[in-house]
Amino acid sequence: MQAALKTLLEQMRITELEVDYRKQLLDFTNRDIEVLVGCRPLISAHIDHIVDDFYRIQTSNPDIANLIGDADTLERLQCAQRRYIMDLFSGVYGMEYINNRLRIGLVHKRIGVEPKLYLSAVHLLRSLLLDCIDREGKEEGATPEVIRSLDKLIYFDVTLVFETYIQSMLAEIEAARNRTEEYARSLEDTVARRNGELRTDSLTGLTSRRYLHEELYRTLQSAQRRSEPVSMVFVDVDNFKKINDRKGHAHGDKVLQELGRILLETARGEDSCVRFGGDEFCVVLANATEEETIRTYCQRVKSLLSERYPDVTISMGVTQTGPHQYEDADTLLRHADTCMYSQKNSNKNGHHKAGPDKTDVCSG
Repeated sequence: MQAALKTLLEQMRITELEVDYRKQLLDFTNRDIEVLVGCRPLISAHIDHIVDDFYRIQTSNPDIANLIGDADTLERLQCAQRRYIMDLFSGVYGMEYINNRLRIGLVHKRIGVEPKLYLSAVHLLRSLLLDCIDREGKEEGATPEVIRSLDKLIYFDVTLVFETYIQSMLAEIEAARNRTEEYARSLEDTVARRNGELRTDSLTGLTSRRYLHEELYRTLQSAQRRSEPVSMVFVDVDNFKKINDRKGHAHGDKVLQELGRILLETARGEDSCVRFGGDEFCVVLANATEEETIRTYCQRVKSLLSERYPDVTISMGVTQTGPHQYEDADTLLRHADTCMYSQKNSNKNGHHKAGPDKTDVCSG
């Protein structure tokens, strides 16, 4: 509670100067203090009667009775109410008085006392106090002045208590906002992670097939702006079923993983390597002609694969679009696929395209 009070004082920026300023706003003067202190003996003599009446009326309200609960709680509240009432007539309204009022506000907020219930309780207490002073007071004509002084102090207290309500609600709103932002960040991270998982093929780490058209479209758009050629390579592992049958699917997966690594390490940063599905791959090479692709990229891929898996061969089909006229993504993909299957059939029949730069690679 003490830490909460300290935080509340800092948030409300309440200092001795602030307390004096608030008193000035209510025109709460030394004369008011004298008037209230003068009532202290009378209030002290009738304090038990005032508190008993207060809680008898309060507990007749079912909502308030439910908040109070058991007899032990009621007894503690009665003791606290006695202290509160005597503080009203103490004549000392400095920082300790402020702390006690803020503590009341915090307790009321924590146990769920709504502002309407708090205000009705303040109104009831005021009425009981003034009835006592009017009934038992001996000095004629003193009551109007007491009413003015007491009202000023009650208004002073109410502003403090309501500010604790406001500050507590602001703190709850801030906490809720922080929780919401944290939840939103968590969702964003989850979505980003899942998008990354969807975008990346789980076996090879290459881009998955569903993003092939996006990569193709991006590369073609950029190439058209710069009037550059784009080449596409379609890759298929020869006799992959036999590899799985002879050495098992685990070995087949390793072949695909290694081929994916080779395709990626041979490509440049602006190129896109995609696992099309099964043992088929696509590579989109930006600013690369068909001839350059076959001579450099394709032969480098085949050479590295031969070093790492000598018994594994691949068929590759290459097609180019641009720089003067551009095909759309679907057409480019279809041509590359056709070239690859043409090469695969040629390999099966024992025929190879002539030319040292185009061995086992079909272009078109």
